[in-house]
Amino acid sequence: MNTKEFIAAALDEDIKDGDHSTLACILPDAKGKAVLKIKEDGIIAGIDLAQDIFYYLEPGADFTIYKNDGDKVEKGEIAFEVAAKVHTILQAERLALNCMQRMSGIATLAHQYADKIKSYETKVLDTRKTTPLFRAHEKEAVRIGGGYNHRMGLYDMIMLKDNHIDFCGGIEKAIDRTNEYLKANGLNLKIEIETRSLDDVHRVLNHGGVHRIMLDNYTPEELEKAIELINGKYETEASGGINLQTIEAYARTGVDFISVGAIIHHATSMDLSLKAQIDS
Repeated sequence: MNTKEFIAAALDEDIKDGDHSTLACILPDAKGKAVLKIKEDGIIAGIDLAQDIFYYLEPGADFTIYKNDGDKVEKGEIAFEVAAKVHTILQAERLALNCMQRMSGIATLAHQYADKIKSYETKVLDTRKTTPLFRAHEKEAVRIGGGYNHRMGLYDMIMLKDNHIDFCGGIEKAIDRTNEYLKANGLNLKIEIETRSLDDVHRVLNHGGVHRIMLDNYTPEELEKAIELINGKYETEASGGINLQTIEAYARTGVDFISVGAIIHHATSMDLSLKAQIDS
């Protein structure tokens, strides 16, 4: 779903046969202004999407940007001003706010994670633990905050997790079947495989046929041993319950990536408001 399709579907969900509150009391040709007020500190995100929402409803709207995606913002500042038909402002208000509040919360949390490990080579990744149909924008918020994106979905990377391995009948069989499948279908996708123990790591190293080894639910001490075993032969990724308090201990091991689902699904929306600007 591209941005226009998303906006169209989201507005249809909200408006259906009419914004009757606005239709009831605002003349169709009435024009007005509104400002996006920031009500708490953080990293702002979703400005570009908000602009797209207003332009979708009214291509000739005057949208003035004061803060760009990725800017650090403080309570009391103004992110943008929009001058348009009042109907446009009131119909776009909730969708723009919902998107920006969610994206800004994610960007703020992603920035906190990235800042914790800024002195290491390790990159913090998001996951597929996202809101259905809003994934692209949530992952964009991660990038805006300083994190990196893992695969977008099931289609752009092979990830052989515990259930795949168990249902298939083991690590080696899962790797072999996957490589056969990719060759038969002419697909050029990277393969990542999950390991749950150092024994699993040994099995992957002995068998080969992958690009990245996921080290799931390892302690930092166990992870360090695994990194030594792998010795740069494959990309490495730590995952499983890693949080702001523990992420630096994992980065210190030299692991290439740390995936954190909480970077999206535990983010708290930023407090923002869109207020009418009435000239005195």
